[in-house]
Amino acid sequence: MKKLIVIVFLLINSFAFGQTSGRLENPTGEVRLNFLNTILLGSIELGYEQFIQEDQSLALEVHLNDRFGYRSTQNGVDFSATSILLSYNFYFAGNESGSLYISPFFKYRFGEVTEDIDSVPTTTDLNSGYLGLIGGYRWNYNNFAFGPFASIARGFSEVVADRYSAVEFKAGFNVGYRF
Repeated sequence: MKKLIVIVFLLINSFAFGQTSGRLENPTGEVRLNFLNTILLGSIELGYEQFIQEDQSLALEVHLNDRFGYRSTQNGVDFSATSILLSYNFYFAGNESGSLYISPFFKYRFGEVTEDIDSVPTTTDLNSGYLGLIGGYRWNYNNFAFGPFASIARGFSEVVADRYSAVEFKAGFNVGYRF
């Protein structure tokens, strides 16, 4: 009986602590939230990443209450927009605990912004496609993934370019879980 208990204990121990880094060796997916923009802007940016290879993945994100860049909602500005972003991610220059990544992406924003211009409510249609590039760093610890990123994109709406800009810069800090 003692031998059986020892064998069961060793099997459980090797299963529970077999991974020295405490993380999955080959994660297949990741869910994440852009924590920084949720706090600063009230924009909820949720993402799912499916790993195709160890150093490549395909990601889909939904941005609720999206804004153009970091425009303020003060002084009667009301953004009512949602975006869908599709990216292909390349991880490099790192190891299993963290690495740099770069991601070409396509984003489509739909919705509008209403603001008072000379005391007149004015609505701008934000429907537009964007092509851009994301760069960042991702740390991995016990199946949690987190790190900063920045992106730059070119929009293809004359209405948005006339009101704001054809180029949009964004940044953030993602917090996610790999499984």
